[in-house]
Amino acid sequence: MLDDMRGRSVSPVFVGREEELAALSESFDEARKGRATAVLLGGEAGVGKTRLVQRFAEQRAADGAHVLFGGCVELSTEGLAYAPFTAALRQLVREQGPAAVAGLLPDGAERDLARLLPEFGEPNGDGETDTGRARLFEQFLTLLERLAEKRPTILVIEDIHWADRSSRDLIAFLSRNLHAPQVLMVMTYRSDDLHRQHPLRPVLAELGRVNGVHRLDLPRLSRDEVAQQMTAILGKTSEYGAVEQVYERSEGIPLFVEALLECGVDCTFPESMQDLILGSVERLPEETQRVLRVAAAGGNRVGHALLAAVSGLSDVELESALRPAIAGNVLQIADNRAYVFRHSLIREAVHDELLPGEHQRLHARFAEEISKDRRLVPPGRAAVELAHHWYGARNDRWALISAWEAAQKSFKSYAYTEAVQLLERVLMLWDRVPDAADVIGADHTAVLERASEAANAGGDVDRGLKFVKAALSQLDETKEPERVAQVIKRRAAFKNSKNQTGVIDDLRHALQLVPEDSPDRAEVVMTLSRHLMLRGQIEEADGLIAEGLRLARQYGDRCLEGDLLMNQALGHSLNGETEKTIALNEQALRIGREKRSPRLITRALGNNIDALLDMGREDEALRLAEDGYGIAKQYGRLRGSGLFIANNWAESMEVLGRWDEAIEIVESALSHGPVLRHRLALLRVRADIAMARGELQLVEALLAEIGVFKDHQEEFVQDLVNNARLRIGYRLTTGEPAAALDEAERVLARPKQPSKAMLGWRLLALLRVVCDAAQDVEPARTETVRRQAAEVAAELAVIGPVVEAYRLTYLGDFDAAAAAWERLRRPHNQAKALLRAAGAAAAAGDREGAATRLKAALPLAEALRAAPLVADIEALSRRVGGLPPAQEPSELLTPRELEVLRLVTQGRTNRDIAAELFISAKTVSVHVSNILGKLGVTTRGEAAAAAHRLSLLSS
Repeated sequence: MLDDMRGRSVSPVFVGREEELAALSESFDEARKGRATAVLLGGEAGVGKTRLVQRFAEQRAADGAHVLFGGCVELSTEGLAYAPFTAALRQLVREQGPAAVAGLLPDGAERDLARLLPEFGEPNGDGETDTGRARLFEQFLTLLERLAEKRPTILVIEDIHWADRSSRDLIAFLSRNLHAPQVLMVMTYRSDDLHRQHPLRPVLAELGRVNGVHRLDLPRLSRDEVAQQMTAILGKTSEYGAVEQVYERSEGIPLFVEALLECGVDCTFPESMQDLILGSVERLPEETQRVLRVAAAGGNRVGHALLAAVSGLSDVELESALRPAIAGNVLQIADNRAYVFRHSLIREAVHDELLPGEHQRLHARFAEEISKDRRLVPPGRAAVELAHHWYGARNDRWALISAWEAAQKSFKSYAYTEAVQLLERVLMLWDRVPDAADVIGADHTAVLERASEAANAGGDVDRGLKFVKAALSQLDETKEPERVAQVIKRRAAFKNSKNQTGVIDDLRHALQLVPEDSPDRAEVVMTLSRHLMLRGQIEEADGLIAEGLRLARQYGDRCLEGDLLMNQALGHSLNGETEKTIALNEQALRIGREKRSPRLITRALGNNIDALLDMGREDEALRLAEDGYGIAKQYGRLRGSGLFIANNWAESMEVLGRWDEAIEIVESALSHGPVLRHRLALLRVRADIAMARGELQLVEALLAEIGVFKDHQEEFVQDLVNNARLRIGYRLTTGEPAAALDEAERVLARPKQPSKAMLGWRLLALLRVVCDAAQDVEPARTETVRRQAAEVAAELAVIGPVVEAYRLTYLGDFDAAAAAWERLRRPHNQAKALLRAAGAAAAAGDREGAATRLKAALPLAEALRAAPLVADIEALSRRVGGLPPAQEPSELLTPRELEVLRLVTQGRTNRDIAAELFISAKTVSVHVSNILGKLGVTTRGEAAAAAHRLSLLSS
């Protein structure tokens, strides 16, 4: 019966859009080569985005492409998470069956998709809410890649201006990471709906910077195209005057052209386009209009059975009422016995005509009917549909109950942002429902705790802190100590995410609140001991770990035991005991495999990459990094443990001189949106390479983002040492040895120096460079720093070849250090050691020995494109005769200019220099200008750097 009601097509001819259709086809061709991932198609409401995308999809499908469709609906803003992806997944299941779809994914991965479609069985029940959403994202990415291996695949997502937060995040994730050939996403949005605060705007801005994401704006039709559209609709060529009138009134928007032709070209021109759109509705029978108002309250798509129930009509009565609307192309028939408005603007116009009382009554009717039979809506949507309709009905009691239920469903679907919004609605309605706690089975504080959990899982740290603060204000630790401890523990997690202080204090407070002999205490012990280890407080952490291991084994919690073993391994790593580190991580890895815990497995793999690297076992570290990254991706943990592994992988590439590969890994990892600590670690690797290549502008931007010059005290040992190293390296690169010495003094003034041998010796090797550079400028301070460094060196262990190479560098045995770095295949360190050895040989009068060392160093530095190091090698080579004769930079400078340059390197102003040399400040200015020109630099800092690099003031 429904098939008999299908309405006519608005236009049997596809009008215009040749240029835009060609652009989509070009993007698809680029996607087939792996060079394009997505197209963002924007345009005004009614301008024809859907028609264009449908024509493109039809053409590509005819060529053999697999086209999946998904659309966003206005209800998404109230929590209908992943609506377009669920629709596309449902289409795929209809086409291939759930077993075939599951076969495209890693073993067990379909259990994550079960959060969205019940056809995939029981959802994964591991309870890892902080990583569940990341796994879901990975499964969608894998699914599209696997589909594209068989044939070209296009995912069409319409109306992303209505997308929920989770869908927007997944869209951004896929756009950044869909690098496999033969897959393209095409997304449409209303450009005229994007007000300044619209949540899609920052997403579009972000995606506009992603390689492979193309923007396409759909303009209005031209006058000639409007004429073609009119001819196609009317079946005859219209007169010029009629075309001109329709073009002027419609302003080239196809939907308005259709509406004008429906009411007749000579009809009275409506006051607004909404009136024009409603014209086609108001010409329908009154009963049809009444049913359309009912349907509009249900959304853009309403099932036949649900509409019949809400309207109170029988099947025959409903079909009779809707037949004119379908014939008039106001409604269209969709799959699964559902009706959709031909255009969302029509539905919006009808909905806006509802009177306030009518609006509430209709939403109440929808809520009542769905409550009676949840099968009236697609699987998985009942809870959020009820929350939407009860809220629209202004029924506070049921709005609260349904919002609480929908929040739990959102949690299970990894839609944490939507869960937060729904829980905020529960909190807002709380005081309006006297027995709120009884009807949902949870008190007000429990709602706040659940909201903080959702905010934590969704990465909304600021909002999570507000929920935690509110929950703690309602709790009494004397009455509910364990509950308070859990909230405080979450507050510590939020503080850690924001890189704030107070984490240790919070965890110690939580430890005091939990019972002495309990699983809760073991959990707090595990978290506290890890944070203590990372801060270098090894002795206290070891004591807690022993207690935690006893409790974990007592209660049979093998996963917790594995976490504690890795905390213990971290302590051995900081002490330089890498063999013990690897053994404990391997033990934890075995537990992870035994318990099938992806979290334990990936954490253990990531930790051992770092340990192998410290031991100089780079080949093993690289293999483990590549394997571990693949395993993390397989388990859907790429954005967590996978990015930690990626950082260690990039560090391995960096030390081995494979800098371009390291940069590629860093940039790929950053595109996944890592948590703050992982992001900062990745940026440090990138900054090291930029510094070595002399890319000062990039270095400054990276150091600013990392915050290395901010006035705050780093708590983690590795953060402390690495940030100090970056600060010192920057000061040396910019020719500020005195400022570098300041940084050295600050790091040595810390009461406790890093116990990790590799970190400590690497820092000491750099301090040797600082002291050698600052000796002439600050001799007294330099000697003090050397003495303090020696005291630190006396306390550090020497374990492994990497540590030994840094120790030799610190001691000034540069030839031995160069040989050690060569054995370790670390070309940058080897070239630097050869340069230092050449300098020492030249100072001893061994010009031939210096030239030999420089000749070995130069190709290493050139291969790395380490410009500053190349310049230093070439400068010293010319001085000792190792390169063809060239005019020395120092020979370009007069004796007076050399005197001025020496004072410039000390940071003196022109006035100070004038007083020192008994000349005028104007004369100093002239000398400085000449110096800058002769050295080919633009700033005093660059001149000082050149003086240091080229040894202009030591001859």
